[in-house]
Amino acid sequence: MIPRIMADTLLAAAKEYPVVTLSGPRQAGKTTLVRATFPGHRYCNLENPETRRIATEDPKQFFHLHQPPMILDEIQRVPELLSWIQVRVDEEKQPGAFILTGSHQLRLHEAVSQSLAGRTALLRLLPLSIRELENAGASLDKNELLHRGCLPRIHDDNQDPSTAYANYFRTYVERDVRQLIELRNQQLFETFLRLLAGRVGQPLNLSGLAGDVGVSSTTLKQWLSILEASFVVLRLPPYYRNFGKRLVKSPKIYFTEPGLACWLLGIESPSEAARDPLHGNLFENLVVAEAFKARLNAGREPHLYFWQDSHRNEVDLVYERQRKLIPIEIKSAMTWHSDFASNLLKFQRAIPDAQAGQVIYAGDLYPQGEQYTVRHYKDTADCLAQN
Repeated sequence: MIPRIMADTLLAAAKEYPVVTLSGPRQAGKTTLVRATFPGHRYCNLENPETRRIATEDPKQFFHLHQPPMILDEIQRVPELLSWIQVRVDEEKQPGAFILTGSHQLRLHEAVSQSLAGRTALLRLLPLSIRELENAGASLDKNELLHRGCLPRIHDDNQDPSTAYANYFRTYVERDVRQLIELRNQQLFETFLRLLAGRVGQPLNLSGLAGDVGVSSTTLKQWLSILEASFVVLRLPPYYRNFGKRLVKSPKIYFTEPGLACWLLGIESPSEAARDPLHGNLFENLVVAEAFKARLNAGREPHLYFWQDSHRNEVDLVYERQRKLIPIEIKSAMTWHSDFASNLLKFQRAIPDAQAGQVIYAGDLYPQGEQYTVRHYKDTADCLAQN
């Protein structure tokens, strides 16, 4: 097992709350993490049909057989248990009594909000971060990271990424979508996902995508909500304040797992990733996902945005920290150019309370300007560190 940064956040939450709820995409390592972090807790997997049947039909018997402290894996499969957990934690008031995991954001959030409001810490785990891979001795260059991605099983078991992501898509992505909606045409859905992978780093245009896929924009909006709820994609909203129509209001969509985006685009090797026309967009996806991981691993809300004005001047990431705005530019190049920081300066002129910016790129030269700092992409987490 590759050690996870989230472990300390989990332990701290379990000391404060009777319930800790950990959500995240399939195969992100939730089960491995909670079992390693809480070795004294009993473990119960609600994906097991027999276990799920007892939990659904006879909750009293279920809790007679499974006493806390315990881990309940894939709790969204039996959301009725949450009301019983509420009663127990209100009576016993034991910190860390229940550790819950789930893979469906909407379904889990609705159930937890109804039954465990104020009683649970809500944490989200994404696949491995670059820093976690580096700490484990897996030093990969940017093209290897794009191709292999960050799913723990690929790195722990040294799996072939192309085969692993094909199986991941068929086994988890399609299954989760079928559980949440009535999917009538699987081929159209896959076409939508591949087109979405080809548009990472661009403001979302559902009307244009609808014409390319051959379904309504309403249907695509529903599919996108399900993909976000299943942690397949990340939504990056635009930042705007007192700018009205001068700024675009459509979000950008990135894939939680850059390796899946590469697979959807037919990229089968690191060298293909390096030559692909979308290399810059995929690299941006890698860094944006890393930024989300840094925030979520610390138990924080992302507070991440992008900025684009009416003249199409754009900043890839805007991080809001303590009500201050930090612009971040992402460049896939390995050779430094001073114009990498040009949009940071435009943002700072447009936003009065903007702070010194950051340029994240793939090179090894780090010149420092008066208005910005230059960092290597593997140090993305440092750009979002708390003061």
